Amino acid sequence: MEKERFTMLLLEPGEIFFEDYSVQMKVLDTSIAVEQNWIDGRLKLCSKSLVFVNKDINQPLIKIQLKEATNIDQYESDSIATRRTNVLSVKCKQYVQMLEKNILAPYKFIHKHATFYFCFNYAKVEDCLPQILQLLRAATLPTAEQNAMIMVIVHSRQSRVSFDTSWLEDLYEQVVLETQANKVLPLVINPGRILLTTSRIYFQPYNNLDQHPVLKIQLKDVVNIIKRRFLLRQVGLEIKWLRQLENKVEHLFISLNNQNDRDELYTNLLTQPAVSLEEIPQGQMTMRWQNGSLSNYDYLLYINSWADRTFHDLTQYPVMPWVIQDYSSSTLDLSDSSIYRDLSKPIGALEPNRLEKLKERYLEMSEPKFLYGSHYSAPGFVLFYLVRKYPQYMLCLQNGKFDHPDRMFNSVADVWKNVLVNMSDFKELVPEFYDTNNGGDFLMNSYGIDFGYRHDGTKIGDVQLPTWANGPANFVQVLRNALESDYVSQNLHHWIDLIFGYKQRGIEAEKADNVFFHLCYEGAVDLDTIRDANDRLGIEIQIMEFGQIPKQIFALPHPKRSVSILDKLCAETVLTSLNRETQRETTLETVCQLQELMTFQSHKESVSSITMINKDRIDEVVSVGQDGIVKLYSIKKKKLTRSVPLSLLPLSSCISYYTSSHRNILVVGSWDNSLIFYDIEFGRVIDTLKGHEDAVSCLVLSPSRQIIISGSWDCTAKVWRSYISGSKIKPAECLIVQLDHDSKVTCIDISRDEKLLASGTEDGEIFVWNMDTYNLQLTVKAHTCKVNAMIFDQEGKSIISCADDKVFSIIDVSTSTQIYHTIIEYKPLTLAWLETVLLVGDSNGNINVWNHERAIFVSQMHYHDGPIHALLVSAENNIVLTGGKDRKLVVWDCKKLRFLF
Repeated sequence: MEKERFTMLLLEPGEIFFEDYSVQMKVLDTSIAVEQNWIDGRLKLCSKSLVFVNKDINQPLIKIQLKEATNIDQYESDSIATRRTNVLSVKCKQYVQMLEKNILAPYKFIHKHATFYFCFNYAKVEDCLPQILQLLRAATLPTAEQNAMIMVIVHSRQSRVSFDTSWLEDLYEQVVLETQANKVLPLVINPGRILLTTSRIYFQPYNNLDQHPVLKIQLKDVVNIIKRRFLLRQVGLEIKWLRQLENKVEHLFISLNNQNDRDELYTNLLTQPAVSLEEIPQGQMTMRWQNGSLSNYDYLLYINSWADRTFHDLTQYPVMPWVIQDYSSSTLDLSDSSIYRDLSKPIGALEPNRLEKLKERYLEMSEPKFLYGSHYSAPGFVLFYLVRKYPQYMLCLQNGKFDHPDRMFNSVADVWKNVLVNMSDFKELVPEFYDTNNGGDFLMNSYGIDFGYRHDGTKIGDVQLPTWANGPANFVQVLRNALESDYVSQNLHHWIDLIFGYKQRGIEAEKADNVFFHLCYEGAVDLDTIRDANDRLGIEIQIMEFGQIPKQIFALPHPKRSVSILDKLCAETVLTSLNRETQRETTLETVCQLQELMTFQSHKESVSSITMINKDRIDEVVSVGQDGIVKLYSIKKKKLTRSVPLSLLPLSSCISYYTSSHRNILVVGSWDNSLIFYDIEFGRVIDTLKGHEDAVSCLVLSPSRQIIISGSWDCTAKVWRSYISGSKIKPAECLIVQLDHDSKVTCIDISRDEKLLASGTEDGEIFVWNMDTYNLQLTVKAHTCKVNAMIFDQEGKSIISCADDKVFSIIDVSTSTQIYHTIIEYKPLTLAWLETVLLVGDSNGNINVWNHERAIFVSQMHYHDGPIHALLVSAENNIVLTGGKDRKLVVWDCKKLRFLF
């Protein structure tokens, strides 16, 4: 029972619990010379205190802080402890009473001289006394030196202990690594040892405080491993695993001695065959959020975690935005944009008058300057909101006291007003405000804690909610609905830019009035280089209390959301469960199949490109190959109808169009640097345009503008007027503009509205050009090697690309930001849209199916014996055409595939 009463939250934040002794205790109050009877209980030896836990649960726990002790020694006289030996005497100026009658309440500080006697039932005082005296000496030192001495003591104890291998589950599992580590919980550090084997990871604490002597995690149950900062240093590791029997997700957050130890454990964990992690590329989550398959709430939790924010560390607790600004109306209309906070501004810039005063102060400061002398997230602010749910955390953080009643979280409206006008209050919110699973329990004084009375005599109870809320659960539900509203969905990217993105620091932060104290930014100070213990402690305390800016995860403007989550929620529940996601993908994979209609194998070498003569009806298909030959096929007749040798060198690409005189023209790109114009109806070459200095690699047509764009290995893309008349082609007259690149142009694509042109190069760059002015709009280094194919999405807002590095990538055009990134098994070579489904042909002859709305690969189908170099979709005709290195051109029925999504 006493183990349940005593927790490390009764100690100072970060204090360490060493030993637990069975004792009898007697106290002598020297001020009145009163002696009590002996009391059964347990004595806890901690790094900065001694705690006696009375066996009677109605009696308070007694904590004697070592800094308040005047003398500790073995008691030898028998006048007090008649017929008793093995007694420890502790004299102190003050002691603390906690949990009287087992009620959580502010601690009672007894400011009296007292002497406590502890008679050990089993241990020997002479064995325990040296360490107690060592900790007593440490307590006389300044805080920084005391902490350093305690760490020496801890290290000395740890170095004498190794993992007890009798706890291994399997005699055959092999030890991979053993190291010291601390288990970390909010405000609590528990030292121990980590043992990694080929099948499990174990944590064995040095004390007996945990429920189980050893924590055992099967590696096959581990679903995620994340490197974390802890106390400003890269020494943390968070392990997420699934407890199979309860089907419950658990977390183990540990800190190691240094970054090398952390990284070594991380690397060894990842290399174990039994470890199979959730592989969710970071960009994939952004893409899912953009498409409405991930809620705003879940996406914010994701990017918080990505930015080193975790529920297990109050100094880096996840941060959420205020979104509602109306807390006085009796009703709330979520479709009214006036009820929402301006998400493009930080909290401190929402009220113009306060901002003006802050700027005046800013101008008068010496460097480094800051606008806000308080942060939007810090341990004190987190517990300000959560004190009713976690009162023990607040008592730990504030040395056994709650806030003054008038300064507590008493009213939502009052807090909102304060963060608007107070010169030192810029708090954002915590996830609990939007977590509908817990019914707003943090707003209720469910434990009946006596928090005191406000200045007007009001007793502190539940949080006062706005009149538009029908209780805590409804309040949280309304806030969640607001967070998922169209207004927030269309503006949330602005807030992300401020907290996690390019407006977080530097000149953009200054422009956005988003400048905080310099020490709260990641990397502002390297604690390991500060030798003076007091200086280091001072900086640590300052940063811990002030708050930390999240790790910057976006260097460019965050893309805007394109789909309303409310529309998605009307149709289906948001897919947040990875298990359901996997189950869904498995189902799709079993049924997504193309049905082969016919196969042609008439080229002597690889098929390079395919086009249809008329996409409105199934008529003729054209293919060109590396054998220099053009092939025409009749789909209706299921046969080859024409074979025309056009070049001695390979042909790379082909497009077709109708002229104003209704002539059907085929344009073919060749490795002999030319564009070949072929009249399909008359079966003859009209002309050959020597348009480039090197091989023509790709072609694209802009029908509405009547232009052709060719890309070449000569590092250019050229825009040509399409051939119309029967006269000879004159390059000087046909050329509209030349678009220069830094390396070979390997692929090009044009948006559906024909306003943007994208070109990919051999060195992995993507260029985007404005088709009205032909000015370069942006360049992105999307890959490390040759871009094989690119394609715009249906709305022209993003570019999907693939390359020899096996990377499948999506770039947001408006922000130049990579919003999706994943590596697939084989080199992706070709891309083609089938409504919202993207088909990806790869180097192994597979067609991979990627669902754009859900941003996931759902199927892979193997159809060619070797790389697929050509891929064409005719959605009107329900057919897919593929051509590959195996010299085959295959026509597929895609009805079944299309209607699955």
